[in-house]
Amino acid sequence: MTHVVLDACISCKYTDCVDVCPVDCFREGPNFLVIDPDECIDCAVCIPECPVNAIVPEEDVPADQLEFIKLNAELSRKWPAITKRKPGLPDAEQWKDVKGKLGKLVR
Repeated sequence: MTHVVLDACISCKYTDCVDVCPVDCFREGPNFLVIDPDECIDCAVCIPECPVNAIVPEEDVPADQLEFIKLNAELSRKWPAITKRKPGLPDAEQWKDVKGKLGKLVR
């Protein structure tokens, strides 16, 4: 199994999770992070680091966010690896509790 980054990360892009990943499986887009399912070793150390609870094991992805499994796999093949923490997006605080942000995703 792998872990999946969900909707909550969009427009926030906190990168606390990146610092703890032992295999550098995170990929960075303009306003979202994804996990490369081929690289993730299912260690779960990233989960408690995410300040917006955007990372879950694949088997725990909510029914209304199942498309994020495919989206993480697809975008991880296109986006570069991120291995060091960066500041969240400038307006991350205003977006962190907003639901249904898929339309805000910049590919």
